[in-house]
Amino acid sequence: MKKYQLAGIGNAIVDVITRAPDHLLDDLGIRKGVMQLVERDQAEALFTRMEERSQSAGGSVANTIVGAGRLGLRTAFAGRVHDDELGRFYAEDAARTGTVFVNPPVADGELPTSRCMIFVTPDGERSMSTYLGISAELGPDDVDEAVMADSEYVFLEGYLFDKDKGKEAFLKAARACRNAGGRVGIALSDPFCVTRHRDDFRRLIREEMDFVIGNQQEWVALYQANDIDDALAEAAHDCKMLVCTRSGDPVVLMHDGHHVEVPVERTVPVDATGAGDQFAAGFLYGLASDHSLETAGRMGCIAAAEVISHMGARPQGNVRARLHAEGLV
Repeated sequence: MKKYQLAGIGNAIVDVITRAPDHLLDDLGIRKGVMQLVERDQAEALFTRMEERSQSAGGSVANTIVGAGRLGLRTAFAGRVHDDELGRFYAEDAARTGTVFVNPPVADGELPTSRCMIFVTPDGERSMSTYLGISAELGPDDVDEAVMADSEYVFLEGYLFDKDKGKEAFLKAARACRNAGGRVGIALSDPFCVTRHRDDFRRLIREEMDFVIGNQQEWVALYQANDIDDALAEAAHDCKMLVCTRSGDPVVLMHDGHHVEVPVERTVPVDATGAGDQFAAGFLYGLASDHSLETAGRMGCIAAAEVISHMGARPQGNVRARLHAEGLV
């Protein structure tokens, strides 16, 4: 038995969340419903416009790893934070949730700890302005091969593919895990990121990945397809296992020619932040617990429904109890 059932590599970001009317987004020049990268000075300006804000440790794959840990998996997360107030908060929060934070805060970090300002409008949609800071500097030196080799599953965050050192880190982690008999997957993360690195993404998926999770916009962007059906038909040639979430429509799962669609739980969203992250948490919990593809998909949908029912990107309710109530565990 390996030490970790699931390890992740991704941006270690402190989320700062506030409610906001739509007109404030217009005033601040924020595109509704998407993630935009901002520079340090803009991040500080946005922060001052956030009223009644809350703070929590975040980052897409980090949210997934913590969610899966709360479901019962043994988990670890590799990310890069500065040894500053936010960085120490991040490391302490990981320890509190039970996930092993592999990398200690960097004492001589060249940039501050990353943060994401999230504005949630009355319809529950979230608009994110992210200052990447030190997390974007994660590279192969931050990857502990022993941790990756001692993990049954490793999950990678597509956002880190924006820099060459991130790509190198992914290859190092993937090969350490797979050479030790584990399985590795990636979240496509963002259609703009996919478009910037399309050829590299497709090569990584084809040669190094065992599973890929993305939404329909990301899959269409990756394959420059006319629609999602065409994109997934092409993706099936590259991906051993693929997952496509579709914003309220059934989730598509494909594995070795086996095609499954799982209906989502209809929930009025309070805050859509983290829906994809927690879907991945439930899904990967299902895989790591040796459940079927369909059951893993159902687990993902239940976890996603819970997180959009409240503010914040991490579960607050007992998702495992809900899985038990549905007869899944």
